Amino acid sequence: MKHMKEILAHPLVIFAIIGLGLLTIAFAYMKKIKFTTRLLTHMSLMLALSIILHALRLYHMPQGGSITLGAMLPIIFISYRYGPAVGFLTGFIYGMINLIQDPFIVQPVQVLFDYPLPFMALGLAGYFPKHRFWGAIIGVSGRFLCHFISGVAFFANYAPSGVSPYWYSLTFNMTYLLPNLIICLILLRLLPVDRLMKLI
Repeated sequence: MKHMKEILAHPLVIFAIIGLGLLTIAFAYMKKIKFTTRLLTHMSLMLALSIILHALRLYHMPQGGSITLGAMLPIIFISYRYGPAVGFLTGFIYGMINLIQDPFIVQPVQVLFDYPLPFMALGLAGYFPKHRFWGAIIGVSGRFLCHFISGVAFFANYAPSGVSPYWYSLTFNMTYLLPNLIICLILLRLLPVDRLMKLI
């Protein structure tokens, strides 16, 4: 009991437990996926599109994070088509690719909350295939929550003097995630989503 209290007294340990717990739950859920050649092809295509769109950055934030031309949308699309489990897996793979392409590492637990977990959260859109705007908003909100936790826990030193870490993390992450969400919603309105869903 004493050792447990000592462990829980350290916020870093708590965040590590939360992060690993979320990963474990997601991976247990992903075991339900029935892999087919078609599914693997579509996942590869959506991952390639996300990587290409991420490269077309409109703005790159100094401590990580970018405004892109809809890089989150392919992961949201595959979540609509195949459900959240496939969305979680696709997001996890994309998060690891993003870690290799555009790393900003402070320490290992921060990596969990800035790379695999936030992009896995986009898979939440798969719960709302008939309410696509809400699906995109909820998926991006899940991603925001992960980055917000990371900002408070691991980037508080970057906050200007006298500024709350909570406010700093909120404003920093909203600065690029809100424009990304707006771009995704505009593309969802302009693109023939129903036709694209039938194609895949």
